[in-house]
Formats: sequence, C-alpha cells, structure tokens
Amino acid sequence: MGAISPVTIEAKYYRKDGENFICELCPRGCVLTEGQTGFCGARRVQNGILVANTYGRVSCIAIDPMEKKPLYNYLPRARVFSIGSIGCNMSCRHCQNYAISQSNSGGKRTTYKSPEDILSMCSKEGTASMAFTYNEPGLWFEYIMDITARAPDLRYVMVSNGLLNEAPLKELCNVIDAFNIDLKGFNEDFYMNICGAHLDDVLRSLKIIYDSGAHLELTYLVIPEYNDDMEEIARMSKWVIENLSSDVPLHFTRFHPDNQMVDVPWTPLDTLVNARAVAMSAGLNYVYIGNVMSDGGSDTICPECGSVVIERIGYMVDIIGLDGDRCSNCGRRIHITR
Repeated sequence: MGAISPVTIEAKYYRKDGENFICELCPRGCVLTEGQTGFCGARRVQNGILVANTYGRVSCIAIDPMEKKPLYNYLPRARVFSIGSIGCNMSCRHCQNYAISQSNSGGKRTTYKSPEDILSMCSKEGTASMAFTYNEPGLWFEYIMDITARAPDLRYVMVSNGLLNEAPLKELCNVIDAFNIDLKGFNEDFYMNICGAHLDDVLRSLKIIYDSGAHLELTYLVIPEYNDDMEEIARMSKWVIENLSSDVPLHFTRFHPDNQMVDVPWTPLDTLVNARAVAMSAGLNYVYIGNVMSDGGSDTICPECGSVVIERIGYMVDIIGLDGDRCSNCGRRIHITR
C-alpha cells in the first residue's frame, strides 16, 4: 500500500463553494466534497480542507543522465538526481509509466521523504541538479516549492505534460530552471481521445514557460497512424517557431506498444527521420530523434555551419565542437546551457 504522509499539507490552489471544494491547480477544475479525491489522485478533501494527498510520497528515485529527461541543450553530460511520485491529470492510453502515473492513491508502494530527506540524499550523491519526473510532477506543487525554497542553489528540472493553470505554473517557473514538456500531438481530437485533455491548455503553458525565461525543450512521441502525419508535424513546427522560438529543441521519440495501445506497432525509424527533416525544413534549429539508435539523429548541430558540436550515441555524450556556448568552427552562439 502507498505510504500515508505523516504530515497534512493544505493544497494551495483551490476555493470553496458551499460544500464543494474546487481545485484550481489544473484546467480540470475537479469539484469535490468531503472525503473525495480528484481525478489525479493528488488532491483529497479531508477535515474541511483540500489536502496535497501525495506530498512527500516518493515512488521512484534514480541518478540519471540529463539526456534521459530528455534535455540535450541543458547541462550536457550532467548527472541529475531524479524523483517521482504517483498520479497524473491526463489519462494517456499509451503511457509507459502507467504503473505509477495512473495508480490510484494507496495502490502503489511509496515511501515518505521530507524535503530535508530528499535534499540530503541528493547531496550524498554529489549531484548539483534535481529532476521532478516519472509521473506528472505538477501535482507535487507544494512539495516542489518546499524543496526548492530549502535549497535554491540547486538546478531544478521538471518533466511534465504541461497541464497546469497559469498561476501555479508561473510560480513553478520562478524556481524550475529547465522544463521538458510532452507535446502529445497537434490536434484536439488526439488530445481528447488519447490523452483526455485539451491541446490549447498545453500550448498556453508552453508560452508561459518560454516567456518566463526558463530553458524549454519539447518531446513528441510519434505514434503510428495516430500523430505521425507529416503535415500535422509541419504545422506544429511552425507553431513552435512563431509562438516560441526556432531555438527550442524538439525531440521526436519512438513509440513502443504499452498500456492500452499494445496493438499499435513500433514507430518505424524512417518515420522519425522524416519527422526530423520536416521540422528542420520548417526552421527549427535543434531537432532530435530518441528511443532508437540513429545515424546522427541525436547530435547537436550548429545551425550556421552544420558542424557537429555534441555527438551522442545513446547516453554516451561527447562535446566535440563547443567553445563555451559557441560553435568552435564558425563562432555561432549555440542555444545551450552548460
């Protein structure tokens, strides 16, 4: 059974309307009464308040390469202390972490770790950065804010679906240094039918994160016959350029059958190669292929002269053409944080 937090932490974003408690953390806006738990499993009405139900409840701890998040243009070759909990505010049929993200509260073993516990573990590992990942970390809002307040000098990373309301997301942008947001597809039907969410809510979040100045990268899991239309990918790439920047890195990753979509085949390598070519032709400067070995598809290339500045084979990373944050061949500034 999932460990019950020994502390009761009141959720920050909610309001009362008579006997109802309306959660304002994400666009779902769950309306709850005493004893009820929200769709995400991370908010419960208890003794007259809305409680952060998963505060400090840790399901996963690992030391990962930063590239696994994936973040390719942020602290390349760094080791990052990664933690996750349970619950999610989407219902993706293809979710590969469904055992924790779609676990009911109490249905997955967790261990309570206070912010001080987690920071002590991170310090012992000698890592200078921490990632909130694996399930949807936005649901850990209060826990993240408490951790970051206690150790503001660490670098913090968040791997998220982007389904958060404006006010809490802006607060997170004040303490999170880098985000990788899963852009699940680029049409409303896909988001509603496959993920149980609205595309526009996620696009709004991308603008908020980019405008905040935090480092932002996007991941697009390419699912055969669902979101692999090249015209749609071209439209998505154009939207990123027009609303964010041509320097925002984009990762096309390979789908493998899982969860409720075990009858869908693996993404062909050619599809990923074509998607990368479409995005680069649209004008994106840093486009990658992930979850599969490819010839140069994971390398960081100078947009000016085409030189490889960072070479990657899996999680083996070799910085071969950078002088600080500039291409050592032509001097072009590379959009990268080292």
